Amino acid sequence: MLEMRPDCERCGADLPPLAVNATICSFECTFCTDCARDPLAGNCPNCGGELLPRPTRAEHLLEKYPASTIRKFKP
Repeated sequence: MLEMRPDCERCGADLPPLAVNATICSFECTFCTDCARDPLAGNCPNCGGELLPRPTRAEHLLEKYPASTIRKFKP
């Protein structure tokens, strides 16, 4: 199950579970679409994998399967 990380690892932008501007790689590294496009050019800086839109989790399942609250951004 996806962690649904709460922030962009590059800029720290909030990415709640229903955000449509979140991207992930196959290792769930998470970036906002602004960072994913420029300057990352669609590639994860951690593993080199492709950044794709993160799926959203159905709202009725968020209580049973909550999103992660651990932020990855390090200024």
